[in-house]
Amino acid sequence: MKVLLIGSGGREHALAWKIAQSPLLDALYAAPGNPGIADHATLVELNVEDHAAVIAFAKEKAIDFVVIGPEAPLVAGLADDLRAAGIATFGPSKAAAQLEGSKGFTKDLCARYDIPTGAYQRFKSAEPAKDYVRAQGAPIVIKADGLAAGKGVTVAMTEAEALAAIDDCFDGAFGAAGAEVVVEAFLDGEEASFFCLSDGKTALALATAQDHKRVGDGDTGPNTGGMGAYSPAPVMTATMVERTMKEIIEPTISGMAKDGNPFSGVFFAGLMITAKGPELIEYNVRFGDPECQVLMMRLKSDLLPILYATATGTLDRVDAEWRDEVALTVVLASKGYPGAYDKNTPIAHIPEASEEAKVFHAGTALKDDRLVATGGRVLNVTALGKTVTEAQAHAYALADRVEWENGFCRRDIGWQAVAREKV
Repeated sequence: MKVLLIGSGGREHALAWKIAQSPLLDALYAAPGNPGIADHATLVELNVEDHAAVIAFAKEKAIDFVVIGPEAPLVAGLADDLRAAGIATFGPSKAAAQLEGSKGFTKDLCARYDIPTGAYQRFKSAEPAKDYVRAQGAPIVIKADGLAAGKGVTVAMTEAEALAAIDDCFDGAFGAAGAEVVVEAFLDGEEASFFCLSDGKTALALATAQDHKRVGDGDTGPNTGGMGAYSPAPVMTATMVERTMKEIIEPTISGMAKDGNPFSGVFFAGLMITAKGPELIEYNVRFGDPECQVLMMRLKSDLLPILYATATGTLDRVDAEWRDEVALTVVLASKGYPGAYDKNTPIAHIPEASEEAKVFHAGTALKDDRLVATGGRVLNVTALGKTVTEAQAHAYALADRVEWENGFCRRDIGWQAVAREKV
C-alpha cells in the first residue's frame, strides 16, 4: 500500500514511525513532514492548503491511502476533496470536523442528544458574554469558538480573569477563532483523554491518556498545546470507559449520522471525570498531540489496517491490541513558550532510540545541515515503563541527554499518577 501522511508535528512523527512498521506498506510519503519523519518517509514539499495539488500528487504517485494528521486540513475539507477524487482517506468530512472547528457546534449537539457536558451559552459580542459571567460567577470557562492551536481556552478562577479572556477573544487574540465565544460552567474533577475510532457505524475504543496543559510544574501558568502526557490514565477505569462509550461516544455517532454529518475518523474526547461520572469538555477530530506519541508506543497491533478499515467502513473487522506498560512523553519546548520565543536555535544532539524509548520531532527543521528548533513545542521524549513512576524516570533520563540550550520542560509529567503509586 502507498500512503501519504499529511502533517509536520510530533503527532505525525509518531504516526509515521508506527505506519512504517506495517508489512502492508510499500511506500510512505509525508507532506510536509519534518527531519524526524524523514527517517521513515519520503518528504514532499506540498502546500496542503492547495487541495488540487495534494490530489495531483496522490494521482501521480498512485497513492492508495491518505492519512490526515492535523485539524486545520480536516476543518478545511481536505478529506472531502480527496474522497471525491476516489482516494481512501483517514479523517472526517468538513461537516463532521465542526466537532473541533466550532466549540458551539459541539455544545449544541450535546444539548440535542443529552450528552453530559457543562452548561453553556454562545456569544457573538463581548458585553452580553460579560453579563452572563457576572451572573454566573467564577470559576468559569471562556472558549474561543474556532481553532486556536489549543490556546483559545481560559479556565478563569476569578471574574476579572474571565472578563479579560472575553476581551482577548473579541479583540482578536485568536484571530477569526475568537469571533464567537462559548462561556461554560467550570467542571470539577480529574481530566482525561479518551480515543475512539468510528467509521460512521462501528466504534472501536482505543486507549486513554492524561495530558498536562499548563506550562509550569504543579499545573501552573498559562495553557499550552500540551507539555506532556501518559497512557493509560488510571482514572479511566473499565467502568468509566464503558460509561464514556454509552453516554458520550455512541450518542455522538448516532447524533452526527442523524444530523446528516456521519463521522469517520478518530474521536479525541477531552473528559472531566466528575462526581456524576464522565462529562465532555470538548471533542477533537484527530489524534492528540502529545497523546498520540504515548498511544503509538503502547499499540501492539499494526496501525495501518486499523486506519484503513476506519476510512473504508470496515472497522467491525479489526481490533487493537495494547501493551500493558505505561508510556509517558515529556515535551521539550523553546524557552518563552507559550509566549514569544527564539526560532532556529541549534539542537546539538538527540539520543538514539531504543525499543523502550524514542524522541519524536515536533517543531524542528534542517538549516544548513544543522538541526534547529522552529516551533514552540519542539521534541517529545517518550518512554515505556511498568509503572508511571518508571516510565517517568526513563523519559526524563532520556530528556536529560538531549543537547539543546534553548529548551525547557516540565519536570513533573505524570505527577498525579506517581503520587497515587506511592500511596
